[in-house]
Amino acid sequence: MSNLLAGKSGLIFGVANDRSYAWHIAQSLVGAGARCAFTCLPGEKNERRTRKAVESLEGGPGPEAWVRPCDAGKDEDIDAVFDAYTNDHDRLDFVIHSIAFADREWLQPGKFADTPRAAYLAAVDISAYTLAAMASRAREPMKAGGGGSIIAMSYYGSEKVVPGYNVMGVAKAALECTARYLASELGEHNIRVNTISGGPLRTLASSAVGGIDTMLEATPRKAPLRRNVEGPDVGGAAAFLVSDLSSGVTGENLYVDCGVSTVGV
Repeated sequence: MSNLLAGKSGLIFGVANDRSYAWHIAQSLVGAGARCAFTCLPGEKNERRTRKAVESLEGGPGPEAWVRPCDAGKDEDIDAVFDAYTNDHDRLDFVIHSIAFADREWLQPGKFADTPRAAYLAAVDISAYTLAAMASRAREPMKAGGGGSIIAMSYYGSEKVVPGYNVMGVAKAALECTARYLASELGEHNIRVNTISGGPLRTLASSAVGGIDTMLEATPRKAPLRRNVEGPDVGGAAAFLVSDLSSGVTGENLYVDCGVSTVGV
């Protein structure tokens, strides 16, 4: 797979550390020959953490990695990142949206009905609207290169009730629907938009979900593959969706969850 993505270049949002799905996706893309640029949350500490994770990528850009701060809740930050990227790179072939947010106070079993309006809207804004915001900025540079691939990370809690996932499930449902509408609208420019529904993975983000331990314990019992999903599973799926092998795939939600979503009971 070392040359699968040779010549492709793109942006990855969401590398917080070397356990995040975004990191595993970056590792697969870099391993397949892609050139990756990255964003981090604003602040020196956040940039150090992201740079440390990026520098640990095997075959990656190392200390010379392109990393820029971005608060995805601010349009001016998204504008600045895409402007800087297009100034420094000659093409944009892919965008990986691996960011989400919800106030952890409301990610506890039995607390969904009491979710405040502000917490509900913030979750949908950062976790779903930002995909549309990024796709809007990516459209012109992708068109200039003949097309591209946009991928966002979702989870089965968008479709079925997962105790403790709460408002994040609502946000992921909005994310998946957003991806389908974007796929329809951007397809005429050969821009494909898909989501990956990954199984639960113990990450910095998932630690905020009150039911994460239950999810991780239940999956090996229910999943056809009898194990939890691992980062490289999702990374490989992302490499496929970025590559020309998936040239006819758009508007899809690809399950990479060891088959647990296929099991009824």
